[in-house]
Amino acid sequence: MANPGQSSFRRILLSRLLLLSVPVLLTGVYVTYRKARSTLLETARHNLTESAEAKAENINQSIAALKVNLLTASESVVLQSQSTEAYQEFINRLAKQLPTKIDCIELSDIQTKKIVASTCGYQLPLSQSASSSWLAQEKSKLDLEPSQVYVTPVLPEKSPAAATDKVHQTKSNSQLTLLFSAPIYNNVGQLKYALSIQSNLLQHKKLESGSLVGYPVVISQDGTILAHPLQERIGRNIAQEADVARLESAVKNAIAGRQNFQHLFSFDKNGVEFIAGYTAIDSPVTSEDNQKWTILAVTSLDSALSGLKDIQQVLFILTCCLMIVSFLVTLYVARDIALPVEKLRDYAINESDLQSKDRIPQNFKIRELNELSKALDEMIERIKKGAEEVETAWKEAQEANKLKNEFLASTSHELRTPLNGIIGCIRLVKDGFCDDREEEIDFLQRADDAALHLLGIINDILDIAKMESGKLTVEIEPCDLRKVLDEVINLQEVPIQNKGIEFNIKDLHEVIPIYADPAKLKQVLINVVGNATKFTDSGSITINTRIEPIRDKNQENSSNLPIGIEHSSSCVIVTVRDTGIGIDPAQQSKLFRPFVMVDGTTTRKYGGTGLGLAISRNLMEMMNGTITLFSEGNGKGSIVEITLPIIDFRSESSDKIVSSQNSLDSIPSSVSNADNNGKRAKD
Repeated sequence: MANPGQSSFRRILLSRLLLLSVPVLLTGVYVTYRKARSTLLETARHNLTESAEAKAENINQSIAALKVNLLTASESVVLQSQSTEAYQEFINRLAKQLPTKIDCIELSDIQTKKIVASTCGYQLPLSQSASSSWLAQEKSKLDLEPSQVYVTPVLPEKSPAAATDKVHQTKSNSQLTLLFSAPIYNNVGQLKYALSIQSNLLQHKKLESGSLVGYPVVISQDGTILAHPLQERIGRNIAQEADVARLESAVKNAIAGRQNFQHLFSFDKNGVEFIAGYTAIDSPVTSEDNQKWTILAVTSLDSALSGLKDIQQVLFILTCCLMIVSFLVTLYVARDIALPVEKLRDYAINESDLQSKDRIPQNFKIRELNELSKALDEMIERIKKGAEEVETAWKEAQEANKLKNEFLASTSHELRTPLNGIIGCIRLVKDGFCDDREEEIDFLQRADDAALHLLGIINDILDIAKMESGKLTVEIEPCDLRKVLDEVINLQEVPIQNKGIEFNIKDLHEVIPIYADPAKLKQVLINVVGNATKFTDSGSITINTRIEPIRDKNQENSSNLPIGIEHSSSCVIVTVRDTGIGIDPAQQSKLFRPFVMVDGTTTRKYGGTGLGLAISRNLMEMMNGTITLFSEGNGKGSIVEITLPIIDFRSESSDKIVSSQNSLDSIPSSVSNADNNGKRAKD
């Protein structure tokens, strides 16, 4: 059961992936939006700057065209005549020929200030503007220039008809109204008339949404607004505007020759942001020398970013789709990653029995999880093996504990028996219960035999203790196996004869050179022959030897063998065969373990501590030999084989082996012992 505050691996993985992917996605969308907005703004600024330059160029071209046409008309012969009808016809024809939008054309008499001819259709005192604009300037000059055009801006508040009921009202879509005037001389060269043309150079057109052309605004160098979509702002100074600082900066930059853009917030509609590109042209007004006009192309920010709405819509739809796809992909990825973990969890929860045969789920798509599954499977196998080993060790420990208890019981009995004999014999001699000296010697001999038997038991216990602690050592040297066997046979001959057992010994005539510890080898042989004697009540005991080639010369412990043996090609096998009580085959593997006795009743009957064979096997392994036991079953006797490698003197060896050969050759070649053994066998 999950603890409070915990969550499933899949839910945590899903939430973490979404927590990372959604902000990244939204950040990417926001960056894309800002980049698109910046691109649109940059495009609008660039286009507006180009539009301002185009408008400035159109204004210059229109002014130049009007000046040329006006000069041509002022030099016409018709205007130098005295016919009023000719004047009117000429002006009507001129109004049709001029390419720029013309409000009206007027020919006025400078002296009388009367209109001689006009296309305005009403009384338009353009002559007043003409005389005030250029005639006043020429009064100080003695020589008038006939080929001169004077330009004057016409502002609403300065309109000549502003004080009368017939006010000249320009159309709401007309901007940048200029008055062009040229002097006309008669045939005798006297200044007679003034030819004036009022023209609207700019027309305010409603801009389509998204247009980056912008509407024109013209500002003079002194800050007067000459053209603006709102008529009420024409003639005002930019100092009266809320965006005065931005406007002054634009005018200053334009006059300095820098073509750029400016953001405006209150130049058209209060609170609405506009973008303006600007440039400058030379002022065409005659009275303004070295002055410049600033031409602005203005459009609203919404119009400049009109394409952003479509981008926003696309980004919104794209973001929704990407979030849905991201959720589905995250759900799928979380499932693929979490499913193997959940399978491993389910296996761990449900398979609590180590004896279960079910395998851990594998073959995942994720390599690391497959490796984890294999590692867990191997770990469980090791745990199972460990559990089996622990169980086996526990059973062995129980068995060992039982065997040690039996060993202590039997050993205490084995120790107590000779001690009681020794004590009894000594006390009989000490207390003078013996009849003569010969009887005392007999009791003392019995005590001595019991003491030797007790010493043997104690030596076995000490040897097994040394063996378990790794302190048991052997002194290996060249020796003759025949000699060691003769000594063992001589020692065991009497007990065998006392039990009436047939003792068969193969005649040993040849020297069998081996490397061994003579004393330890003798101890092993005495133990084996003694066991055969002890557990055989009738029948025979047979000892023979045979030499066999070594099958596997590359033994694992060949590097630990003495020089001469490591190149040995044969081994000697000593076989001790008896017809005694035999051993159950299931119990044979236990005999070479310390403290192990096959049957407690047998031990109590025959005596012994159960340490002899364990010590013998350890000693044989230390002398690079082996000892094995085989029995067909209870009552069928047993066979013990002792194997030792033979010294091969034919191989290349050191002087030590040569000296060993000499020492072995010095062994008497008589076979008296073998003959005696043969006689004993016959007896």
